[in-house]
Amino acid sequence: MKNILEAPFVKEMCATTANMYRLGWDERNGGNISYLLDENEVAQYLDLNEVIRTIPTGFEAKELIGRIFIVTGTGKYFKNVENDPENNLGIIRIAKDGTTAELLWGYADGGKFTSELPAHLMSHVARLSVDNENRVIIHSHPTNTLAMNFVHELDEKKFTHTLWEMCTECIVVFPDGVGILPWMLCGTNSIGETTAAKMKEFRLVIWGMHGIYGAGKSLDETFGLIETVEKAAQIYMLTAHLPRINTIKDKEMKELAEFFGVDYRKDFLNL
Repeated sequence: MKNILEAPFVKEMCATTANMYRLGWDERNGGNISYLLDENEVAQYLDLNEVIRTIPTGFEAKELIGRIFIVTGTGKYFKNVENDPENNLGIIRIAKDGTTAELLWGYADGGKFTSELPAHLMSHVARLSVDNENRVIIHSHPTNTLAMNFVHELDEKKFTHTLWEMCTECIVVFPDGVGILPWMLCGTNSIGETTAAKMKEFRLVIWGMHGIYGAGKSLDETFGLIETVEKAAQIYMLTAHLPRINTIKDKEMKELAEFFGVDYRKDFLNL
């Protein structure tokens, strides 16, 4: 077997979590990531018949039976993942009953996956039903995106439109816009179900006064989606109190989207 610590998916998780912590998106043990892995790739590093222990997931995910994920641990700090991946990350497989996770590697100190795992699994099911290449769910607390929640209407069209106005690339990067939930109690199946419903329409879902969920085909793509929203939110927060002299017009956003051939939310523009 190859060394699991040299596996690309482990190294990617280490690099991504370190970067998110450095950016201030995931204070303390805030934020979590789940990444659907390719079974054949994992088999190069682990004996898939060797289950360390089983852990109830708190959610029945029949659609994901047999699927393997690498997931950040509950109570774990993103800043520690890079130096100690075996305690801060785990590789799990959804067991045949759909409600149990089989631990294949990680959580070496006796820990387990993030408390938000049910919400992640629900979002994976939702995104896979729309795009079977979507493999990553990231939840984080980007500072400016969160700040914007307190001073901007939490209306999907208006919030998306404002973000699109802030950077030329925005309508190209997330043409499907941003879904928004009101404040809800985190760590519950209820917020997971509501998020998953939004995930059928959006790859980005804001949890009001809490943070953001992003979905994508890779860690890079998903990180990039959140990064672009955060940059736009930062520009908004830097300029919202100042007179607006210039802006990207709706007809220009339409021109951008059509030039780059993206399927954008036409109902989110005022044309």
